[in-house]
Amino acid sequence: MSTSLLVQYAVIGLVVLASALIVLRKLAPSLTNRWLAAASIHFSRSGRTAWVRAFGQRLQPKQATGNCSDGCSTCGACGPKPPAAAQTGAMPLEFRSRAK
Repeated sequence: MSTSLLVQYAVIGLVVLASALIVLRKLAPSLTNRWLAAASIHFSRSGRTAWVRAFGQRLQPKQATGNCSDGCSTCGACGPKPPAAAQTGAMPLEFRSRAK
């Protein structure tokens, strides 16, 4: 196997891995936040070199802002924003017949 082919496979592997991590981050944010928090704790332990601890601090996931209107869902208390029709109070009435 030539060196250029090996480099090509390595680059393609890194691109696929990065794409998979981005998709996982979009589809399962709470899972990846837990993974990032665990990795941050592992790298931020005392006795590690300064650059490893700095890397651990950088991996730390964002904390809840405390603003309930942003819909971050980190604390579980806030949900999605209501639709615009629910905010004005005017909702159309819809009748449905019973199916037997």
